[in-house]
Amino acid sequence: MMSVLEYANDVNRTLEEILKKCEELNIYVSSADDMLSEDDIVILDNADFDDELIDEIIENIKVDDSVSTQKLKKKSEIKEVKEVKTSNKKEFAQKKKEMYKNKEKLMSNSSDENVVLYKENMTVGDLAKALGVNAGELVKKLFNLGIMATINNAISFENAEVLILDYNKELKREETRDVSNFEEYEIIDDEANLVKRPAVVTIMGHVDHGKTTLLDTIRKTDVASLEAGGITQAISAYQVKVKDNHITFIDTPGHAAFTEMRARGASITDIIIIIVAADDGIMPQTEEVIDHAKAAGVPILVAINKIDKPEANVERVLTQLTEHGLTPDTWGGDTIVTKISAKTGEGVDELLDNILLVAEMNNYRANPNRYAVGTVVESRLDKHLGPIVTVLVQNGTLRLGDPIVVGTAFGKIRTLKNDKGQDLTETVLSQPVEITGLNEVPQAGDKFMAFESEKQARSIAETRKEAARLKDLTPASAVTLDELFSKIKEGAKEINVIIKTDVNGSAEAVKNSLEKLDVEGVKVNVIRSSVGAITESDIVLARASGAIVIGFNVRPNNALKDYAKEQGVEIRLYDIIYKVVEEIEAAMKGMLDPEYEEQVIGTAEVRKIFKFSKVGTIAGSYVTDGVIKKDAKARIIRDSVVIYDGEINSIQREKDSVKEVKKGLECGITIENYNDIREKDIIEAYEMVEIKR
Repeated sequence: MMSVLEYANDVNRTLEEILKKCEELNIYVSSADDMLSEDDIVILDNADFDDELIDEIIENIKVDDSVSTQKLKKKSEIKEVKEVKTSNKKEFAQKKKEMYKNKEKLMSNSSDENVVLYKENMTVGDLAKALGVNAGELVKKLFNLGIMATINNAISFENAEVLILDYNKELKREETRDVSNFEEYEIIDDEANLVKRPAVVTIMGHVDHGKTTLLDTIRKTDVASLEAGGITQAISAYQVKVKDNHITFIDTPGHAAFTEMRARGASITDIIIIIVAADDGIMPQTEEVIDHAKAAGVPILVAINKIDKPEANVERVLTQLTEHGLTPDTWGGDTIVTKISAKTGEGVDELLDNILLVAEMNNYRANPNRYAVGTVVESRLDKHLGPIVTVLVQNGTLRLGDPIVVGTAFGKIRTLKNDKGQDLTETVLSQPVEITGLNEVPQAGDKFMAFESEKQARSIAETRKEAARLKDLTPASAVTLDELFSKIKEGAKEINVIIKTDVNGSAEAVKNSLEKLDVEGVKVNVIRSSVGAITESDIVLARASGAIVIGFNVRPNNALKDYAKEQGVEIRLYDIIYKVVEEIEAAMKGMLDPEYEEQVIGTAEVRKIFKFSKVGTIAGSYVTDGVIKKDAKARIIRDSVVIYDGEINSIQREKDSVKEVKKGLECGITIENYNDIREKDIIEAYEMVEIKR
């Protein structure tokens, strides 16, 4: 609750405006200090304050003998706009009135309807309400047990447990932390309550291959949008109507952001469409998109775009798709491929039909009779309205006034708008909507859940905030080689790995060797195998997929090592193929013995080369990190690829031979039996340290 004055300041309007609007809406307040209820606030939030402005515009258009036809037309148009706005306002007000009048309670998001939660200081009346029986009935039962109690008396857990035996229910103590972790909270719905829901689709692909054009074309085919008076997209997610069915599209900024959301537990996509330009074919970014899409574990459709261009080569694209494990359906595979021109619209209807076909085959269903759960698509902060959040409702119904927890934020739904900016009183399944009313801005990918009371939502949000704080203090964890055996014992059937190598031949050899491993029905699943340095994209994908990153003759820089450590992703580095296979196989069998692990002690950048006939090549270097020691093992890294691995032979500093040089100092370094050192090479010194298993 808040006072009228507080509300006026909150929405940046005058006190007089708010009092006048309250009078129009039959909200009984008369001064700045009068209190507004939560329902009053929701009604005011959805009220239209712009009618007076339109009236003023119309009055200011003076009609006289010299007035132009254009001005008359403008006046007529503004009147028409006002009539439409007035009609829409009345319709929405009536919907709100009906909703508040008949606001039936939704089903609680509980995993077991036969479980009654015992809350602290629970009264006999509270227990009766939870059981759905008359409170007097429980009072009589307690009397028969020799316990004198009234409806408002507290009841102990033990006495409540005895009472509910007669109702075939189970009593459990309420543990807020269980419900607060609703990302892992399984909602079990009765089959009778499940109904068909629209599929949620994400389109991804290489830059300039036509993703934006395709999304625009699909929006223009939405008849419902045209009937509503335009196709303006208010948020980055929207629904289109296709042959009496709806499809929800999520407009993501790219595969990295998509995978980052997956890493945070946000599995919002039912179907992924990979768009490939017929004139360009599969590009490096397309390869990454395919890896990320496969790792998501959802159906993949391919749209070959720009077939109208003279240089289009569809057959080449089909061949490339097969090489990347996506065999087209026309070639006997299971990947549905559609040839389209996003520019002309050719093939777009067929693509939409294929989406409906996949949706029908997968039978996506949900329960509209529950309190809503879903995911944040995007969020921003508005200086007048506060946090504005786009959410996708994945199960249940979200309504005006519902208490909600989003990530670590909470609040009551004050406004609810669809993708066309229209006010709603409640949502439908798989519907993206824009909401206000939260106390802070959540992150994209945060899960949300609506609750029965604001008190419960606040308590759960505080619990989640504290859990998030503690989690920040603890490094994240994906999976390590040492944990493989325990994962297998827990029932894991696939071990995910990402392979990065110096040359293509090594990539194929390592991939083929690992995929042949089969220990007690558990196989290695290579979700990415490519040439080049380990990148941040690899770490994000590894985190989202619980994968181990295997580097063969490539080295991550210090910044990437720190990022991988922060994300809890293990990077294993090798230079011999059989060692990779041996260690993975041993880990799968639970036989990974204690071993020595390298520990990087320092790095130096080569800045100048000095060559002497008796000494060989001396690398004039600057120590950028740690310490460089004489006789330490060292590798030469050029463009993130290891070109030599040996030992440091000598270190020279200011004409003196020294044992070590620390960070920030310059020195001359010679490498034993190696002289092909160049400027900008990195010398990485390391020691072998025994690790405990």
